[in-house]
Amino acid sequence: MNENKQLPLRIGVGIVLLNHKNNIFVGKRIDNPENSWQMPQGGVDQNENFLQAAKRELEEETGIKSVKLIKELDGWLKYDLPEYLLGKLWKGKYRGQKQKWYIMRFLGSDAEVNIQTETPEFSAWKWISPNALVENIVPFKKPVYQKVLNEFSDVLLSLRANNP
Repeated sequence: MNENKQLPLRIGVGIVLLNHKNNIFVGKRIDNPENSWQMPQGGVDQNENFLQAAKRELEEETGIKSVKLIKELDGWLKYDLPEYLLGKLWKGKYRGQKQKWYIMRFLGSDAEVNIQTETPEFSAWKWISPNALVENIVPFKKPVYQKVLNEFSDVLLSLRANNP
């Protein structure tokens, strides 16, 4: 297993998608037997800028196109896969991810959401309160999600104040 620790991190993006009530979109992964949810996220294609990748991943995973960028997170957030997933995800090429995160406003209605995409990743979806986000996430991603919430807390507070 030591050789897996030498693997590179996959470059990716993540999206905090807020609805008009400032709740966050999460999807239940098809490939995870636990009751674990995640925000839309994915890899960056060669020659693709990060914001384009975020919008593409969001559409590929959820069908959602009607969004407005609120803020880009400064810097990168990283996580390593747990031992039991090393060598299984991403064709065994990566040990984890290094992600650029964005917070976006969903401008459409729930009717726009379509998780039955060409290559479905989610079996279900829901809007949850930011306070409930971390407890609903697969354990190895909890530190990243907590950092995302901490980084975006000023935005969330401002949005709540303007849209109680």
